[in-house]
Amino acid sequence: MQITATLTGDFPALQKKLAALSRINRYALAKNISEGLRGSTLDRFRSGKSPEGKPWEPSIREQQGQGLTLTQTTRLKNSIKSIADATGAAVGTNTIYAATHQFGDEGRTIRAKKAKYLRFMYKGAWVKAKKVTVNIPARPYLGISDEDMEDIRDEVEYAVRRT
Repeated sequence: MQITATLTGDFPALQKKLAALSRINRYALAKNISEGLRGSTLDRFRSGKSPEGKPWEPSIREQQGQGLTLTQTTRLKNSIKSIADATGAAVGTNTIYAATHQFGDEGRTIRAKKAKYLRFMYKGAWVKAKKVTVNIPARPYLGISDEDMEDIRDEVEYAVRRT
């Protein structure tokens, strides 16, 4: 069996456009995308919502009117970094507890490290214990929302139009 195809059209113009696409500054494009994703990740700490727009379960501190969820020290929020090169873009953090907050942790045991007991406020009273088991709900902050996808598409389209 033999298949034959005939193409017609303005091939020089197509070749010119393809050549122009190969000259896109991929590093600059990836850098813009990574910075945009970092910005939307930081916005999630203010809005208290996942990339899918679902509200985070409020922390006890927030329920008591003493701050926002995941922002007691702002260490996690301030650790969000973006990186980019000509092959891609990434946003993330290297804090040791980042995954716990992103994915949650059922049945986490917390023990005193520097003292004999943990001491904390619970239901309005100070409590001390050698260890406690807690359930930490998932509060996703990393990810790509539908709005992020639109922004990425806009960045790519802008880069293509500039060529």
